[in-house]
Amino acid sequence: MKMILAMVRKELIDAARDKRSVMAGLYYAIGTPLIMCGLFMVLIGQLSSPEDLNINIKNANNAPDLVRYLSNNGINHADDEQANKITLTISDDYAANMAIAKQAEVLLVADNSDEKIQKSIRRLEIQLQAYSAEMGSLRLIARGINPRITQPIKINVEDKATADSKGGMILGLAIFTMMYSVFISGMNLAIDTSAGERERNSLALLLSHPMSTRQLVLGKIIAVTCFALLGLILILLVSKVAYPFVPWQQIGFTVNISHDFMGLMLLIGIPVALMAATLQLYVSFMAKTFKEAQSYLTMVLFVPLALSMAASYNIAPDVLQWLPVSGQQQALMDFIKGREIPMMQLIVSSVATLIIAVALAAGLEKSLKSEKVVFGL
Repeated sequence: MKMILAMVRKELIDAARDKRSVMAGLYYAIGTPLIMCGLFMVLIGQLSSPEDLNINIKNANNAPDLVRYLSNNGINHADDEQANKITLTISDDYAANMAIAKQAEVLLVADNSDEKIQKSIRRLEIQLQAYSAEMGSLRLIARGINPRITQPIKINVEDKATADSKGGMILGLAIFTMMYSVFISGMNLAIDTSAGERERNSLALLLSHPMSTRQLVLGKIIAVTCFALLGLILILLVSKVAYPFVPWQQIGFTVNISHDFMGLMLLIGIPVALMAATLQLYVSFMAKTFKEAQSYLTMVLFVPLALSMAASYNIAPDVLQWLPVSGQQQALMDFIKGREIPMMQLIVSSVATLIIAVALAAGLEKSLKSEKVVFGL
């Protein structure tokens, strides 16, 4: 144990000397919550007080009431380049047809393939449909007919979601970034302590010391795991401070990163960090150069990224609830939504995570007994 702790101390001291490389991995944990909070603030501002939409209305004098209705709902007439992307043409016989209760026509011209104006087109269509429904109701009232006769079914929707459970949808994305920080934070150290040491010819020197290969492997795994958990702790602390500054109440959400959630996240993150450390070390040792290890890890990390995304957006089959990463993330999402934690799925996924970590550690120990791996032949 003393030898393993000495190895861990050596790796941590080496990492502290190369501050720029190590901090590159921790920047993700620090910066991601801040960037996400900034994006959420902008998005909430747009949802709560949408900007006025300028469009080009032709023959506006034929339908002054319609133009006034659109203006009251933030859709105004303009004649600039941006406004000309959406054109609303009112027919010449619009007023005459409205006067005799006939169907009046308007023509909406826009490029629906332009992603930048798709939301604006939809907004204009909704307002036109609302105005049409209002005019239809007035025509029925003028004839002594209750407008509700056209609505034989009244649909009442009772939303059982609480403010906390709605906020869980947002925290689902936050959990995704937290889970991924475990893989990002220790990656640079994993590459440097494996492929980097081999390029510096210090790996063979380490193996010449009176210590077993298992002690060497365990020391490196613990060091990388410590950095992975450090990244997780940092992203939790930054999120705890940053997320309350977002005005969630404007959209009826409550996002609260509680101490219970932080404790559960750390507990679940330990086996994930162990698996991430062994996976990154194993792949890095299999690569022959530092740059090759970076390329391999970029591709390998797509697997946990895909599992985490599938759990976040609920686009995966139920079997993923029993797998590493996705199973733990699903349990965390159930917790923040106030649901019962699926303990069996959480235990199975965590045990599977540890089994993979042990298998990779055993494979790493075996590979380091080969001269091809040690010298990168």
